[in-house]
Amino acid sequence: MAKRKHFVDDGWAIWITGDDVSTFYLNEWVNPQGKSYVDVAIRIRGVKETRDLNVYIPFAVEKAEVEDLSHRLQNETVFRAIFSTRCIMDYKKNHCTSELAYHGKTMDLIHLSCTEYTVKPLANGTLLTLAIDEIVSCLDNDEAYLLFRLPHKNMDEVFRAQIDVRSAFVRLRDLLTSPVVSEKYACSVRVNEARLLPDEINQIGAFHRQKLNKVVVTLSLQEEYQVNDANCYRIHRLEKELYRDYAPPAFDCGDAITYEWNESREKNLYGHFNFYFGIVREMISKSSLTVYLVLLFVVSLLGNVLWELLAPLLGM
Repeated sequence: MAKRKHFVDDGWAIWITGDDVSTFYLNEWVNPQGKSYVDVAIRIRGVKETRDLNVYIPFAVEKAEVEDLSHRLQNETVFRAIFSTRCIMDYKKNHCTSELAYHGKTMDLIHLSCTEYTVKPLANGTLLTLAIDEIVSCLDNDEAYLLFRLPHKNMDEVFRAQIDVRSAFVRLRDLLTSPVVSEKYACSVRVNEARLLPDEINQIGAFHRQKLNKVVVTLSLQEEYQVNDANCYRIHRLEKELYRDYAPPAFDCGDAITYEWNESREKNLYGHFNFYFGIVREMISKSSLTVYLVLLFVVSLLGNVLWELLAPLLGM
């Protein structure tokens, strides 16, 4: 069995000046045959006392690539898909926020695209900053939520086809002896771990004082890929009808499985979070099948030639 291994190690960071009980969500839309995306969401408690929100993204992102997803929550089906419940929404109650009411509580929904947030390139990634204190007059509740989508470029690198630099003889041998190809991918998601962050982030004092309350990571991909779900909190088939107007372009919701992991500060007093999951796909190599068919044709042809030569000698 031929094996191909690929690995990505993402180090995210989030700190909210003035807040210590926020929740950070990462929703990975893994599309091995196309472009992968990641949805980033933050729930801020005590938002009126918050000065700014900072998110370090472990890859390069242009501001034009940041998609504000808050406007899609006008669709009741989309909201039900994300929050697993129905809600009442006061859309665009002012120029940059809406109000959500569900489960007996209300919160402000921040429309990121309507604010003056900044995107700053760093050596190994990007820093997104939103000045909360500049929009505090638009906030009516003590809790706020915002979400946006990014092209996950590191994930695309993992699944990108690799050039086989081995010799022709070795490649042919593997095609003949290993018709089954096992593709193995590994993904590590670390949040607020200083060892994986650039100096520009580690030198910020407010970052080291931040302790997240909870981190939730979900991963959705086609069921032909097997995921190591030993520590998974929840697994379910992606509801095609609910996510039809929310999933990224070219993502097939009809044949996808969603996996969810979460960690809380109750088990991690330092506010550092680490998630690891392996992805495997086993398949029959098309190249091996082609080689087998060619060899079968050649052997059959040689057999016919040999028969034509031996038949007269055998008197047949």
